[in-house]
Amino acid sequence: MCGIVGYVGKQKAASIILEGLKRLEYRGYDSAGLCILQGGQLDVAKKAGRVEVLVKEAARHRFNGTTGIGHTRWATHGGVTDANAHPHISSDGKFALIHNGVIENYAQMKTFLAGKGYTFKSETDTEVLCNLIAYHYAKEPSDSNGTSRFLESVRKALEHVEGTYGIAVLCVDFPGEMVAAREASPLLLGVGDGEYIVASDASALINRTQNVVYLKDGELVYVTAAGFTITTLGQADVSPVVDRITWSIADAERGSHAHFMEKEIFEQPVALENTMRGRFSEDGSTANFGGLNLSAPELRQIDRFMFCACGSAWHACLVAEHLIERYARLPVEVDYASEFRYRNSPLDRNTLFFVMSQSGETIDTLAALREAKRKGYRVLAINNVVGSSIAREADGGVYQHVGPEIGVASTKAFTSQLLLGAMLALYIARLRDMSFNDGVQYVNALKGAPDLVRQALGQAAHIQAIAKRYARYADFLFLGRLSLFPIALEGALKLKEISYIHAEGYPAAEMKHGPIALISEKCPSVFFVPKGEIFNKIVSSMQEIKARKGKIIAIVTEGCELPAGLADEVIPIPDCHEAVLPIVATVPVQLLSYYIAVVLKCDVDKPRNLAKSVTVE
Repeated sequence: MCGIVGYVGKQKAASIILEGLKRLEYRGYDSAGLCILQGGQLDVAKKAGRVEVLVKEAARHRFNGTTGIGHTRWATHGGVTDANAHPHISSDGKFALIHNGVIENYAQMKTFLAGKGYTFKSETDTEVLCNLIAYHYAKEPSDSNGTSRFLESVRKALEHVEGTYGIAVLCVDFPGEMVAAREASPLLLGVGDGEYIVASDASALINRTQNVVYLKDGELVYVTAAGFTITTLGQADVSPVVDRITWSIADAERGSHAHFMEKEIFEQPVALENTMRGRFSEDGSTANFGGLNLSAPELRQIDRFMFCACGSAWHACLVAEHLIERYARLPVEVDYASEFRYRNSPLDRNTLFFVMSQSGETIDTLAALREAKRKGYRVLAINNVVGSSIAREADGGVYQHVGPEIGVASTKAFTSQLLLGAMLALYIARLRDMSFNDGVQYVNALKGAPDLVRQALGQAAHIQAIAKRYARYADFLFLGRLSLFPIALEGALKLKEISYIHAEGYPAAEMKHGPIALISEKCPSVFFVPKGEIFNKIVSSMQEIKARKGKIIAIVTEGCELPAGLADEVIPIPDCHEAVLPIVATVPVQLLSYYIAVVLKCDVDKPRNLAKSVTVE
């Protein structure tokens, strides 16, 4: 949440920062601002609203400086106002600060600083930190050993902070310089040709450089036109490791699509192919995961799996639970990462933890990882971002390799997570008692998933027509069983996220235990109807809905014959292996939600109150 961009170099900073903010707007779009250090002054432009509003405001300024910072906000402390937008300026006019995170002890700091004569123009915790830096700067003498007074003032202020932060700071007395730091909030440094860019996400700098340094918690980077140094809060020197981003600027652009969400829905076949690439054994009977850092004998000692995640990733974990228990015959528990760290769950010593997060920065998931490791458990991760906090801190794991996902509502990252959960179930099952032939059949099914998804995407025009007929409804139920129950949850979440329509997901058999009270002509139900042993049970639930005049949209695997007139709308999907079915069944609900949101003229990629990466608790 919140987008951070800072620039030090030879070019005019404003246009580079504004371009970066446009690419980061999915991380927060309540307000935006930038500050350019020029002529010995901090020149600030900031406005409530989208980055496009800031662009118009910036045009009124004569921004020529080559050092600056910019921010796009997802509000935490204080309402959505011009005054609360970042950057914030210290009351003595010497410092400008942008911040992602939450300063938990800001109220005590504010009381202290007010007693020292510092004043405040906003309701934010960020302005308090900015004034605290100014307070320490006023006390800090120039170091005879050449240590920057600027850097030491930021360091000393951060020693008093309780909470999370990714920050970038400017000081009027140090033109052409910037200090940035992180604690439990993502921040990286782009190393370009005679220029440096600090950002909370690589998409902000990919058009300038692909060489990046990922900052770790408790690290500060001091950037000048001549170079940069990294130290810790404890003043230890850090040797930087420069990594290279493997995706291109085109991956972070919409192309011919109306929205990033539409683009990412249709990218799913290729994303799934990239997720699978190189991850099957030569004999075609199992999956290979080189990054688990666990031997086959060690994995055979595992008695139980524990998955922790949030949002859509939590739904993907529920599908993994079903498949691991079904094929590997091992018990699995799935917990919300936000709840796990506060519970005292009794865990068997032979439990293996998995955390799942597209960004690798989800703060609750990161906290769950740390809590599990603190208790002595090995923790593996499934995530999409190389160099992310979760990737660095996990004991091993698997990268998704689906490229950047810009749309706030997860699509290609979610189906990739479903695929990796299915591959993990296969891998564990083959280490235990799954036969060679069953393994080959399973692998062939997974390899066929991209083409099956392409077939499901072929229903787009049909689903768009359905969306036009159902966009006026204010409530929906999504109903599925077994591995499709989590997809019902995901379908309901997608509809809520981007169209603001109330929707709930339930196991189909649970409908009569309460939710049936909602059924009327005004509340459509979306049913997942696969072939197999539960087909007749689901049809029975559909008949209960129909008897109460409820409208039904049925997502039906090919080969199923529904009683005439039972479903008002039918969306066919290919019949497929149980491990692949959740992936294929996800596509229609993604498209349905997307097209309904388009009909309602909602801001699909930037839904209200939401941001892409949840980095505050």
